[in-house]
Amino acid sequence: MEGYLFLIPLIPFIGFLINGLLGQKIGRSGVYCIGCSSIGLAFLFSILAVYQLACSPAEDRLLVQTLWSWITVGNLNIDMALMIDPLSAVMILVVTGVSFVIHIYSIGYMAHDESYWRFFSYLNMFVFFMIMLVLGSNYIVMFVGWEGVGLASYLLIGFWYKENVNADAGKKAFIVNRIGDFGFLLGMFLMFITFGSLSYLDVFPKAVHMYEHGMLAMNSPVMIAICLLLFLGATGKSAQIPLFVWLPDAMAGPTPVSALIHAATMVTAGVYMVARTNVLYTLAPTALLVLVLMSAATAFIAATIGILQNDIKRVLAYSTVSQLGYMFIGVSVAAYGAGIFHLMTHAFFKACLFLCAGSVIHAMGGDQDMRSMGGLWKKIPITYITMLFATIAISGIPPFAGFFSKDEILWKAFTFPYYPVVGKIVWFIGVLAAGITAFYMFRLIFMTFHGKFRGTEEQAHHLHESPLNMTGPLMILAFGSVFGGWLGIPHLIGSLFGHVPNVLENFFEPVFANSHEIIAAYAGVHHHSTVVEWVLMAGSVAVAIGGIFLAYHIYIRRVDVLPEKLAETYSIYHKLVYNKYFVDEIYYYVVVLPFYYLSMFFWKVVDAFCIDGVGVNGQAWLVQRGSGALRLVQNGYVQTYGAFMLLGLVVMLWFFIV
Repeated sequence: MEGYLFLIPLIPFIGFLINGLLGQKIGRSGVYCIGCSSIGLAFLFSILAVYQLACSPAEDRLLVQTLWSWITVGNLNIDMALMIDPLSAVMILVVTGVSFVIHIYSIGYMAHDESYWRFFSYLNMFVFFMIMLVLGSNYIVMFVGWEGVGLASYLLIGFWYKENVNADAGKKAFIVNRIGDFGFLLGMFLMFITFGSLSYLDVFPKAVHMYEHGMLAMNSPVMIAICLLLFLGATGKSAQIPLFVWLPDAMAGPTPVSALIHAATMVTAGVYMVARTNVLYTLAPTALLVLVLMSAATAFIAATIGILQNDIKRVLAYSTVSQLGYMFIGVSVAAYGAGIFHLMTHAFFKACLFLCAGSVIHAMGGDQDMRSMGGLWKKIPITYITMLFATIAISGIPPFAGFFSKDEILWKAFTFPYYPVVGKIVWFIGVLAAGITAFYMFRLIFMTFHGKFRGTEEQAHHLHESPLNMTGPLMILAFGSVFGGWLGIPHLIGSLFGHVPNVLENFFEPVFANSHEIIAAYAGVHHHSTVVEWVLMAGSVAVAIGGIFLAYHIYIRRVDVLPEKLAETYSIYHKLVYNKYFVDEIYYYVVVLPFYYLSMFFWKVVDAFCIDGVGVNGQAWLVQRGSGALRLVQNGYVQTYGAFMLLGLVVMLWFFIV
């Protein structure tokens, strides 16, 4: 299969070219066919590649295809090469599979948009770059995909660019990500200086060899620096503190874009990068400590902001930021497989939630404010049921998918081998964030689908279920939201059913084996009580159920009184959370305005006055004035020439005499 690995990214790229160049000529049906079939074929080839990988012995689960030698400068040798192993196998199935479903959904959602061909072209380009990011065998190829998804996100978020708010959102995403990408570049530079390569198959074995032979100490400054610089890049792509501010504004794009960005592609890039770099992060516990604290803060703060959002897509946007924090908690407590497991389950239920939100918006005639909704379950029952399943999954209720991946992350945080006390604090924050997530997600369900309809008569007349090409993908994703977590059943639960294996954990073992050995040698092997694990699992589920009942009490039983009363009683906190902790305003006054005035100073003073004025224009003025004065001498009168000759003679005599 390695000989055909290049087809997985190539086919979406061809689809991008055909729709981009010929989309207006081949018509809607042609664009839909090219756009969807290209991703469908990529998904099919991904399945074939993963099947071949799974049939191989665990130690041989690695396929590499070198397309050509790309960069050869001094000691730097970079191949344009693709690599598939258990980690990238799961990622390409998620990326191509969920993207294919979103493409199908887009046929109905974008049916009346005049720029449909441009939309499908951008979608294909987005998937192409994400596949390159995942399948690249070195950090340079990964960075090509990394920057490519940034470009595609800019084009898709600002797709309806005629409205300034949409164009501004696209620019915000692009600029904020450039900050993180600068850190990623510095991390790659330092990695090459340290290991002499940027290829995964060179860097990771060399790091292990240097550590085992005493040439590289645990927690060495260079390892901490590399990992933190790479994480800076991840904070941009995966919307972590302090670079998460672009993601909520990304809601300006069409709903399928929101689903694609938030579920399967761009925002998962940072999580994948940390999991891919697991050996280096394992050798830098201090870097993991920074990661776990930042990700826990992100998960909690974003969850609290989601409580009071009224735009249905913005609720889901802050939910994504919070869930990304969960994924980073997983990888930052060295449970890399658990982080990727949650990435996979999140792709199912978050894509389902966004596409359901799109179906609701479609039914509401474009209105996204949940305060205008209510009682919709009777009008759009398929959307309601599928969104309910996805909401139960994200709330962490068993046996839905989100329960298994969230529980795995919380347990791994509680047993964090490097910093046990910090791990238990992070566990508590994670459980609290899970309860808040259950609360605001069921707040969304109750405000949208239950109670009385609060919209206009025109909206009530317009209410209808979406067509099959939109509801079909919802049912597929809802199925994944229910059963997707069964691939990673914890050993504790598996033991109740005859030792059912944790399929994903076993599949990932060759990728994370070196990290597990390093942790065991450094921190030892600890055996924890199964009673403690059962208690923690039951506690997290109880907190989530409590969040659901609290949402029911406020937004169903006491909806006429309690929300307003709570807002008045806790007005300061309400204002703080409702305004998203004023993070955008703080950034504007602390970062944007200073740089604006600094750029104005360099423009007006340094560039216009000093360089152009004094430097370039000033010299031109001096030459002009000097030549004008000298021109007076060359006037054609003999007496003038004689006078200047006499003046020159006098000056010469005075010089020699004096």
